[in-house]
Formats: sequence, structure tokens, C-alpha cells
Amino acid sequence: MPLVTLTVRRPKSAEFKSTVLQSVHEALVVIGVPQADLFHRVLELSPEDFRFDPAYPDVAGRRTDDFVLIEVVLSAGRSVKVKRQFLADLMGRMSSAGHDPENVMVVFKETTWENWSFAGGRQIHV
Repeated sequence: MPLVTLTVRRPKSAEFKSTVLQSVHEALVVIGVPQADLFHRVLELSPEDFRFDPAYPDVAGRRTDDFVLIEVVLSAGRSVKVKRQFLADLMGRMSSAGHDPENVMVVFKETTWENWSFAGGRQIHV
């Protein structure tokens, strides 16, 4: 169960947020996440509450107010190869949706299976 958090500067249209989240979900499905495994949240913050460097560390060009930070919490165990596949697929989808891949930062956070309870306090993967 990946948990996806998208952080953006406000204001962003519903279409902007939707195309980003759709790109992320489709890229997750490509690496084996079930289609129905959809848990996304959006944090839309003021410039005072979402600060970032326009160029650090190796951005080709400069980040703009359309910069998106994508955090993906997922169960431990996916290889670097699978993460690279996800990133390549995601950047292609972002570009096709009109988003500049240089304006996208992705952070993977891994946790073990016993740290998930999907509902009712049940840990179904332990």
C-alpha cells in the first residue's frame, strides 16, 4: 500500500493536482501496485509554508511555483531497479501531462509490513 503525498504551492487547479496524482498512480501500477490500491493526499501550501531552492542540487534550469514534491511511503523491499523504473515511467507521464520533470522531486520512504493497518486495527500482512 503506497501512501502518496503531493505537496504544492497554492493555488493549483484541480486538473493540475489530478494529472500529477494520476501519473503517480499509473507509474505505481506499472511496478506492480494493484490498481485499487489508491491512497493519495495533497498538501497545498502558501509560499511561506512551502519553501524550496530553485536549483539545488542539479536542476536543469530552475524550479518554478509549479514545483511538486512527491513522497511515496511504501513497504520495504523494492529494488533500486524497480524504483528507477517507477521514476522513468513517472517522468514520462508527467511530461506527457504538460509538467516539466525538472520541476518534480520524488522521495521514497520505506517501512516494514507490520507498520501498516489498513482498517480496524488489523495488520493483514504480518
